[in-house]
Amino acid sequence: MRTVFITLSLAFSLTIHAQSRQAYEKSALEEITADKFLAGGNAVDYDRLPRKALTPAPKGYEPFYLSHYGRHGARWLLSDRDYSAPVNTLKDAKKAGKLTEVGERALAKLEQIQKTSKGHLGDLTPVGEQQHHGIAKRMAANFPEIFKTPGLHIDARSTTSVRSILSMMAECEELAAANPSATIHNEANEANMSYMNAPKEGLQRMNEAKARPIQSEWGARMRDPRRLMKVLFNDQDWVYMNVMPTQLMGSIYDIATNQQSHDGDTELLDLFTPEELHRLWNGNNLYWYLNYANAPQTDNVMPWMHANLLRNIIETADTITQKKATLRFGHDTVVLPIVALMELGGMGCSIDNLEELDTYFRSYQVIPTACNIQLIFYRPKKGKTGGILVKALLNENEVTLPVETDMFPYYKWSNVREFYLEKLKKQPKNPFPNMPQQNQQNPYMIMMNYN
Repeated sequence: MRTVFITLSLAFSLTIHAQSRQAYEKSALEEITADKFLAGGNAVDYDRLPRKALTPAPKGYEPFYLSHYGRHGARWLLSDRDYSAPVNTLKDAKKAGKLTEVGERALAKLEQIQKTSKGHLGDLTPVGEQQHHGIAKRMAANFPEIFKTPGLHIDARSTTSVRSILSMMAECEELAAANPSATIHNEANEANMSYMNAPKEGLQRMNEAKARPIQSEWGARMRDPRRLMKVLFNDQDWVYMNVMPTQLMGSIYDIATNQQSHDGDTELLDLFTPEELHRLWNGNNLYWYLNYANAPQTDNVMPWMHANLLRNIIETADTITQKKATLRFGHDTVVLPIVALMELGGMGCSIDNLEELDTYFRSYQVIPTACNIQLIFYRPKKGKTGGILVKALLNENEVTLPVETDMFPYYKWSNVREFYLEKLKKQPKNPFPNMPQQNQQNPYMIMMNYN
């Protein structure tokens, strides 16, 4: 894998050293052509992504602690309008006799999906539940020295979102099955939200003025609904007068790519060419980068919204003396910023030329449904000497940490800990200078909807 070194911007830069950008081996278009569901971005099924074999522990070492933050699993879309908007548009066309045969079939499929969505908006799906059973089963298999320990204590905490709580319960069920003697503490309350999912709407509003024009310009270039409109409708003059083509294209795309959260039906997905899906995904990818990653276009401040989580990870690790696991469950709007803040796998990169964005940053590789970070801590076996080591897994693949090591994927915890503590000292006291004055004392005043 090719590595390029860049220098980050000075203002509110997330790093104090050269940060590497790690380019993907294949183009995003090639990957999406091979698997259209990858165009779903943050809706991608976790189990579609490859997992590589893990590197054995260094000689004389054993794992003793696992620290984790993971997103809930696959879910239904969040709003009734997500399902009703394309149905209503196509129903109006049907009444007017303006649908093609393909349009008729698409309407029937969309109506079926809308009907089954009633009462399930935002809910975890069976696919999402199974994702977490699989993750926990592999945790126990990969690190039996931790998870087979008699009387192991597992501290599991979730945000107050029901889909996150159910994701937590799915993993805990699997870990309890692997070790019936384990003591599992489950918690989901507002008291932990300051680090589990810090309120951030004020932050988002501050950057809207900068992010939105870029997204609008990008979207105008990337979305071309003309071919799809000809596939669905038999009268393009009627479409011109009665349909908002880019919105219809986007709403069908959202439902089509989210079918991987259910039965994986591709009927709606097949309405799109790979090139169209790649362009639609590009808009998704840009949104996530500008609003949650270390983007210079939004002043490199977005990852700082979850500095409290990094502090919690370090402070909790400092208390561990016996074998233990700390599991945290929340949202993609937390996973991506903390990945950027921790610079895992080069994801703290700052990319000025957005035309290069999908060379180095792909939403579906970082924040699929059930995405997770695992930090595994190692200590010398009984009778051996040495310092604590740590390795990082992003979606169960070993990734780099932002310090030097001569034994990748293992790093000296003392070096990693020192790097992050020094970095946290550089957190901007007021990273949101464009926010209205009345909001500056508390830039996180209003909660966003969970994702």
